[in-house]
Amino acid sequence: MAAAALAVPVAAVLLLLARGGAAAAATEFVFTAGFARENLTASGAAVVTSSGLLQLTNQTNEVFGHGFYPAPLRFKPDASFSTTFVFAILPRYPDAHGHGIAFALAPSPTVPGAMDGKNLGLFNTSDSTGKGRSEVVAVELDTAKDIEFSDINDNHVGIDVNSLKSMNSTPAAYVDAGTGRLVSLNLVNGNLQQVWIEYDGASMRLEVTVSPVGKPRPAVPLVSYIVDLSSAVANDTYVGFSGANGAASSSHYVLGWSFRLGGGRAPDLDLSKLPALPSSRSKKTMPLLQVVTMVVAAVLVLVLVSVAVAVLVKRRRRFTEEEEDWEIEYGPHRIRYRDLHTATRGFRDVIGAGGFGTVYHGVLPRSGAEVAVKKVSHESRQGLREFVSEIASMSRLRHRNLVQLLGYCRRRGELILVYDYMVNGSLDKHLFYDGDKPALSWERRGKIVRDVAAGLLYLHEGWEQVVVHRDIKSANVLLDADMNGKLSDFGLARLYDHGSNPQTTHVIGTLGYLAPEMSKTGRATTATDVFAFGAFLLEVACGRRPMERYDDLDSPGLVDLVLDRWKAGRIMDAKDPRIGKCDEADVELVLKLGLLCSHPDPRSRPSMRQVVQVLEGAVAVPETPPKDLGSSNRLFYGYSESFDEFATVFPTSGTTTVTTQPSSSHSNDERLEPISG
Repeated sequence: MAAAALAVPVAAVLLLLARGGAAAAATEFVFTAGFARENLTASGAAVVTSSGLLQLTNQTNEVFGHGFYPAPLRFKPDASFSTTFVFAILPRYPDAHGHGIAFALAPSPTVPGAMDGKNLGLFNTSDSTGKGRSEVVAVELDTAKDIEFSDINDNHVGIDVNSLKSMNSTPAAYVDAGTGRLVSLNLVNGNLQQVWIEYDGASMRLEVTVSPVGKPRPAVPLVSYIVDLSSAVANDTYVGFSGANGAASSSHYVLGWSFRLGGGRAPDLDLSKLPALPSSRSKKTMPLLQVVTMVVAAVLVLVLVSVAVAVLVKRRRRFTEEEEDWEIEYGPHRIRYRDLHTATRGFRDVIGAGGFGTVYHGVLPRSGAEVAVKKVSHESRQGLREFVSEIASMSRLRHRNLVQLLGYCRRRGELILVYDYMVNGSLDKHLFYDGDKPALSWERRGKIVRDVAAGLLYLHEGWEQVVVHRDIKSANVLLDADMNGKLSDFGLARLYDHGSNPQTTHVIGTLGYLAPEMSKTGRATTATDVFAFGAFLLEVACGRRPMERYDDLDSPGLVDLVLDRWKAGRIMDAKDPRIGKCDEADVELVLKLGLLCSHPDPRSRPSMRQVVQVLEGAVAVPETPPKDLGSSNRLFYGYSESFDEFATVFPTSGTTTVTTQPSSSHSNDERLEPISG
């Protein structure tokens, strides 16, 4: 994928133009032949396609996507800027479509807390009406009428300042240069359209002009408003785009973009170099059969109808899905089995297999998005409704360090989970299996553990419910095209409300990552996730698994090994020798933090917020003497089993019996772990 991105015809230039010695510099960039992944920070449903399009959303309901310039721009004290871009909106249905596109100035390229639908991916229910200060200014190309925000219609251009209640808005239109008349413009007609936005810091006037691509730029702006941007936006502000879908959907595209900060007009776009939109597939009509006689024609029609009915019945049986009345409420999160069968070429493109199912690579036929499709066996109907409810809830999780769970399908005793596809596979492949490739540098390993910590903090504290992952390990950390770490595999995760106590459940996870208290309480908590994260930290720093298949009962586990080195004053001897030269202070910090997270007493483990603060250097690692950590890795599970065999605890007559269930009879080198999902 990285190689493909480099091949995209992109003309992007960052110019620093000196103005009279000490005067402020102007920032200018141009993307006239499409985008590459390194040009933008894409989040949510947004992707940069192989042809160079910025696709903010596909035709999936209730999603939003962001595409922002990756570096913040200093808007103060002179906030004058000029920009132009070309966009297109392709609705799924002509009379039911998404909520539109916005060009935005925002304090963050990911706009934390933003929601889809009517909030356009820029606001949430608490700040969308202007009750709080969000430091977001946007020009909305709104294609849905929301009474709550006093929208004038479902096809308008508006200027928003810290609220979705537009300060000024006008039905989409342009002044024809030939006739001088105002001509209505349909924003969702699927055609290319161009927008010009100008802001003069001296007069504080913001002007917006639109027209179809190929028409001369209208001399008269469509909508304008007086606003002091120097007080409305942050000192360092990100510029970019947001698109959102609600109950209905559209594919929102940006094809080209130029921007200039500091006075003067943004460079013109070379419209001849813009990447092409995806071609719509025209339905071919079958040629009419020339009949010789009316009798022959009647017989042929009868035969064809009979064959068609037989094929249709067989096809319906093949793609029959299980669906019950209670699943109606999860409709937006359900993906058709027929689409998944087509995407995976009949479930033939296997990319991984593990204890909980097989993973397939796929390309969704409607959107062209690459996905990982995981089949999970779920023969038991007990708890199925709750499980599907949680899957539907977790598909609403949005964080740059989580692999997006897109939805599910249920058919013949199987649950099928659909995730974003991660091109560089799982971290454990890079740590343990790719011996012919250079080892991961510490700089890259340190970035990955910080990525995973940020994603886990979001699960524990950043969402409306607490999400306990229950299976944190290097095999469930996936790497995107830029080697960013993303936590995956929510097939085992459980939810509970903030402030409530988690319920007792079967102990399911991977040996070496299971907290010792799980055998007593049977409760998966944020503290048990922290324990597993501690094992993960040591795994990355040491290049060893927490437990090896062939260890005997007297062999020290990874925690004991690192702890012994620390007690001897030689903790750096535990690091992976393949790392080479590195920031030894950072490696030592990760090793000590891994031991602290692996503390046998859950009350002595840090929270993920404290873990992130330590990794970011905001606070030091708590001074816990090695002798106080004790031995937390010598569990009674035994060391002769595979590192990733799964332990399941079953309560019997008030006692606890532990059994191990090997997930594969293959050796470590033969065993395939999921590439994605």
